[in-house]
Amino acid sequence: MNSDSDLQIAGDILEVPHLLQAPREHPATVAEFAGLARAVAADRAQWAHLVRYDAVSRWYHRLRTGPGYEVWLLSWVPGQGSGRHDHGPSSGVLTVLDGTLTEHARGAARALRPGAQRVFAPGYVHEVINDTLEPAVSLHVYYPGLTEMTTHAARCASAAATA
Repeated sequence: MNSDSDLQIAGDILEVPHLLQAPREHPATVAEFAGLARAVAADRAQWAHLVRYDAVSRWYHRLRTGPGYEVWLLSWVPGQGSGRHDHGPSSGVLTVLDGTLTEHARGAARALRPGAQRVFAPGYVHEVINDTLEPAVSLHVYYPGLTEMTTHAARCASAAATA
């Protein structure tokens, strides 16, 4: 079908202003939160100078807040991990900025390299580990803001293999 004909049939949407949605100042959908994370990741000047590495525990810094959400920057030296946990009532977007992290969830492991994103709903149980020899940096967006992080017992290897 010819796009000119489609335009003639549908009309010019810009001529019907009441059909246009006003742009939102803050994200409100999963796609918009994932887009926010990608935009922050792409702007290294916004976060790279803030990164610190701590050999004792994971380093983290709240980078931004908005209506009901938070953006966190985390660094991971080799061997550091989150432990098995969920984020209570919060949904989230995890984006790897530098290095490689491994996410363990639902009996499977997934390597996450720069640019990789994971989106999760409330109650999603996972563990994130830097099991490489290089440091890693990640960005986390939580909605609503992170108020709890429930830890879960580690699964034994045989239980994980059957899950």
